[in-house]
Amino acid sequence: MDWYGQHKRDLPWRADREPYRVWLSEVMLQQTRVAAVLEHYRRFLKKFPTVQKLASARESSVLAAWSGLGYYRRARMLHAAAKHVVNEFGRRFPKTSDELLALPGIGRYTAAAIASIAFDEPVAVVDGNVERVIGRVRGRQASGEELWTVAESWLDRKRPGDFNQAMMELGATICLPRAPQCLLCPVRDLCATRGELKRTAAIPAQIKREINFGLARRGNEIFLVQRSKEESLMPSMWELPQYSNGNGQGKALLSLRHSITVTDYKVRVMAMTDPGAVAGRWVPTSRLPSLPLTGLARKILKRVELM
Repeated sequence: MDWYGQHKRDLPWRADREPYRVWLSEVMLQQTRVAAVLEHYRRFLKKFPTVQKLASARESSVLAAWSGLGYYRRARMLHAAAKHVVNEFGRRFPKTSDELLALPGIGRYTAAAIASIAFDEPVAVVDGNVERVIGRVRGRQASGEELWTVAESWLDRKRPGDFNQAMMELGATICLPRAPQCLLCPVRDLCATRGELKRTAAIPAQIKREINFGLARRGNEIFLVQRSKEESLMPSMWELPQYSNGNGQGKALLSLRHSITVTDYKVRVMAMTDPGAVAGRWVPTSRLPSLPLTGLARKILKRVELM
């Protein structure tokens, strides 16, 4: 706790313990690095400063503000949970982890994080960082309920929010996955491992794929297509049409790499002269910032300076 007080990172969601802001940061940080979240968090909070604003927004506006963070189901669940808070809890955030579990998209970790940080409920959290710290300090891997039991037994019940954040901060900045900074660790004298704990699970191999997109322009408009609502990945989001010679010949504009979960894409973007029979829509470039674009589409449009 002393180490955390001196060395914790200055992050915007730590400025206060307002439950909406704590909740938003926890959802954004799921499967996403802190550095990638910072600017998105500020922009999202500026557009939706309260849970009421978020609840009353259109889903397309929420997705547009989320664009670039990926895992868009999180944004849909966030929106649904905001409506639940407003309609079922009278605009007041539930204060216990048990009540928070009733909200869409909130699991055991997120419920415990919000309840402990925002409301000082003495409940422990277990995320990947906490799991790594526990495993190394004890000298053996644990899983499932055993991890939660250990985390609960270590918890500082007077300052549970700070303790949970200290554990996560330790794993995120010192007890790193591949190169732990043991000499800087405040609990190294208690640690059984003092270094890398042998992995028991294999890291999934990256899948390599190539994909081509076409960029068609008409004055101040570009041509976009909308993904089906039934898509398992990014349903209803807007993107550039996939390119084939049948869509009209065009020159190569750029190439880039883009990763989604375990797939590493090599992306080529071609100038499309004629969308032909592709089912899509001409969209004014002025509307692009408010449109729910896929992260890859947003990346491409920034590279060609249309956003």
